[in-house]
Amino acid sequence: MAELPPNLPSGAVPPPPKKETGKVQPKKETVRINLPPKPSAAPTIKLPTLPPGGPTGAPSAAPAPAAVASAPRASLAAPAAPKPVASAAPAPQTRIAAAPLPPPVPTLKTLDKAFVYTAVVFSLAAVGIVVWIYLTLQSTVQNFVS
Repeated sequence: MAELPPNLPSGAVPPPPKKETGKVQPKKETVRINLPPKPSAAPTIKLPTLPPGGPTGAPSAAPAPAAVASAPRASLAAPAAPKPVASAAPAPQTRIAAAPLPPPVPTLKTLDKAFVYTAVVFSLAAVGIVVWIYLTLQSTVQNFVS
């Protein structure tokens, strides 16, 4: 008969002992490599800033062509006069208030009205059925108990 192995506890088996060769392993040196920087996913876009007064509803391009058109005529007629130095602060702008929009008026089509009335009728019928079942069960329980 074959001999049964002795009862060993179940679990992990210890690793076999390491063989010692007597040689000293040299330490690994750390090498640092300078890599180029990663390109960004998307370039940064700078948005224009609004003037301190805020956006105006008036078109600003309309008066500019009239002023440009009259400037050459004035320069031909008379010698150029010294222009005043512009200040760093922008000229105040007049704000034109936009007319408020009227609130949207909800409109119900015929089909929508039919759905609303049908839903109301079915809701009232459901409430009536629930009340009828409650009263019927209550009277049945009272007749059963007495």
